[in-house]
Amino acid sequence: MARQATGAAKREAVAEIVRDDKFNARRIELAEAALETLGELGFARTSLREIAQNSAFTHGVFHYYFSDKLDLICCCVRHYKAKCVTRYDEVVATATSRDELTEGFLAKLAATLQNEARMHRLWYDLRSQAMFEAAFRKDVLEIDKSLEAMIWRIASRYAELGGKRPASSPGALYALFDGLFQSALLKHLAGDKRAVPELLDEVRRLLPTVC
Repeated sequence: MARQATGAAKREAVAEIVRDDKFNARRIELAEAALETLGELGFARTSLREIAQNSAFTHGVFHYYFSDKLDLICCCVRHYKAKCVTRYDEVVATATSRDELTEGFLAKLAATLQNEARMHRLWYDLRSQAMFEAAFRKDVLEIDKSLEAMIWRIASRYAELGGKRPASSPGALYALFDGLFQSALLKHLAGDKRAVPELLDEVRRLLPTVC
């Protein structure tokens, strides 16, 4: 009898995991559908109803899987940034010289700025909103940490290939590169054709001085 009870408990635990996995997978699917609208309109001008109208899902479906707009947006940005932080890992892993790492990094940096500008704009929108909206802060801080670690992996490998060590802390390096990227993003969104090449030139000059 005890064995039967234990077996039933295990089956229920497995079923609960499967239900959670399906629920989370559905949330990710909905987040993917919402990203385009959020990236276009931003946080303040977007409602769940507007997101639903621009997707293949109903307003009720979004309400079932997300408690509110804040929950959905946090899920969207977490999902998108989770993919972003691995963007440069292949370059870091395969580069055999500082020049090779630099050019691989810059190529991907240019591509993400040009092709995913609206998604980066949404991230900076969310990060600014976290100054006022407490519900965002935990997620924003966690994402910031993951992006900081991403930059540190690049800088550390660059320094290693030159027989050196980074000349700054992970936090300071991230603040420096993030500031350059955000400034370039704003110029790019404003139609400045020089935004991307100027960013790449700045990073190319900067890397040897900090790593």
